[in-house]
Amino acid sequence: METESEPYVRLATLRQLHQVVANLNTARSLADTLQTVADGVIAGLGYELACVNLVRPDGDLVVAAFAGSAAAEALITGRVGSRASWERRLSMGEAWGELRFIPHTEGWVLIEDDVPQWHTDGPEPRFEDEWHPRDRLYAPMYASGSGRELLGVISVDRPRNGRRPGPWGQEALQMYASQSAIAISNARLRSNMQRALVRLEREQQALRASEESFRQAFEYAPSGMAIAEMGGDQHGRLLRANDALCRLLGRPASVMRRYSFADLVHPEDIGTLLRTSAEGGRAELRLARRDGSYVWVSLRNSVVADTADGPRFLLTHVEDIEERKRHELQLAHRASHDALTGLPNSAELRARLSARLCARPHAVRSTSGTHEVDAYDSGDYEYGEHAYRGDGFDFGGGAEGGVYDPHVHAVAPDGEVDDGTKGLAVLFCDLDGFKSINDRFGHHTGDAVLIEVARRLSAGVRDGDTVARLGGDEFVVLADGLGAADAADLAVRLRNAIIPPIRVDGRAVRVGASFGIGWAECGMSVEEVLNSADQRMYIEKRSRSKVHRRAG
Repeated sequence: METESEPYVRLATLRQLHQVVANLNTARSLADTLQTVADGVIAGLGYELACVNLVRPDGDLVVAAFAGSAAAEALITGRVGSRASWERRLSMGEAWGELRFIPHTEGWVLIEDDVPQWHTDGPEPRFEDEWHPRDRLYAPMYASGSGRELLGVISVDRPRNGRRPGPWGQEALQMYASQSAIAISNARLRSNMQRALVRLEREQQALRASEESFRQAFEYAPSGMAIAEMGGDQHGRLLRANDALCRLLGRPASVMRRYSFADLVHPEDIGTLLRTSAEGGRAELRLARRDGSYVWVSLRNSVVADTADGPRFLLTHVEDIEERKRHELQLAHRASHDALTGLPNSAELRARLSARLCARPHAVRSTSGTHEVDAYDSGDYEYGEHAYRGDGFDFGGGAEGGVYDPHVHAVAPDGEVDDGTKGLAVLFCDLDGFKSINDRFGHHTGDAVLIEVARRLSAGVRDGDTVARLGGDEFVVLADGLGAADAADLAVRLRNAIIPPIRVDGRAVRVGASFGIGWAECGMSVEEVLNSADQRMYIEKRSRSKVHRRAG
């Protein structure tokens, strides 16, 4: 039964609680709010010690404020307890509404966890509801809303009346924790807003400085830059071009504004430009100069907006890559050509042969009247990306179901008799007597001989024929559109071109040459073609006497 004075005690406590809650909303910062929460427990709820544990972004809880003991405050402020240990504490003990009370009889279970805490001494309790120094009482603070996000935990100790709080005291502490959660959320919001305002002002200042920097960087950039319209009927029209771009293309800025990049690009590169006209697009293409020549450039696009909803423009960075392109072509030439003679090397020879061959089987030759007809086995074969169906290539069936075969098949003359068939002749050349020159006069003389032989072979073939150095003193000639007699005549002419003396450092040396004639035919692999010509060369070499093959 309530005593006469108890309602007045509750009223006084309520007034104190009202005052400390009001103080929560006057704090200027989050740190001030947290300390006000801890101080309010001492001032308005009748406890001698209070600690505020705040949830960090990583989920663990840090001691953010302490009230009631300077020594304990110095000991544990800033220390961190893991979320797992806190979850364990909040799930055990006695549930007083939202509060959690862990009596001293159960506290031994928590000795080894990492929650920061202080220790007070005192006698054993003399009556049932007396507060023990190792009793623990926690008031969780949850954010408002359905998610019930844990913001932190208020820990209290040593009630001034020496007793565990009754229903009124429990309700008061739970209400205070709820109000503290609101105050902390508001303080965080204010702090975030203040930081956002400061950041916005700094961004505006930086934007003004950036706009001026951009103007200067655009105008005085060492490489070309342009701003073009994006979208609408005038999409791609140049609005501004800096001095570097005008000088690169030899056109004044007033003239540049009449064009778009589509007007200036090389006709062969228009597709590349269209594929890379969007934001982030990159392209390497050729732009027209005023004198009608073209320069290789690299284009890189980005989008610029004046305001959040303002017009959007395409900023294009134009870099002169003429020198790099020339260097790339030189590197590609070195990769595909012999360093000593400048002829196509073995890899390039095989690539050119492979481009002429497909997997189509050998043709069965027949004649019909005065016209020659190729009859092929039926069946499905592959050539490049297309499927062969026996009667042509299927390119995906257009309006007419279009079947078309663009490949010109390589065929071989029948035997060594000239039957009128024209094919791709492969002449395999091996020098006779070269090793003795190399051994006798050294590699310098041998290299000079190879260079001169390469020159004589190149001079003895037609434009469009290929002379390649396979390696060592071996050369290969590819000559298309020859009959059997034509190929034999070519071999004789090339052999006769090689035989005359070669002068090196005042000394005349001579080499001979053995030729084997093979034929590239669809259905054969590159290696089969080269091996066939190589074998014929060795047959020809063995059939000739040493007298005819000797050179010196």
